[in-house]
Amino acid sequence: MMLDQDLARIRAHRNNLQRYRRLLKTKLSEIERQFIERRLAEEQAALDALAAEVFPAAFTLPNMPSASAAMGAER
Repeated sequence: MMLDQDLARIRAHRNNLQRYRRLLKTKLSEIERQFIERRLAEEQAALDALAAEVFPAAFTLPNMPSASAAMGAER
């Protein structure tokens, strides 16, 4: 039950992010653009915090080389 509510909140944040990104592609005044960019950043922060709360990082492996470092070693 709680997971359903959390997933609905995540979906709402993602929808808001999509809407703000679409708005940024339109003709806006500088004040409108600043407002939407600020809201976009706030929504992203809220989504990141909620996702970290709902899905804690349980799958991280310490001391693993990054994919780009590994790719560089193959060349």
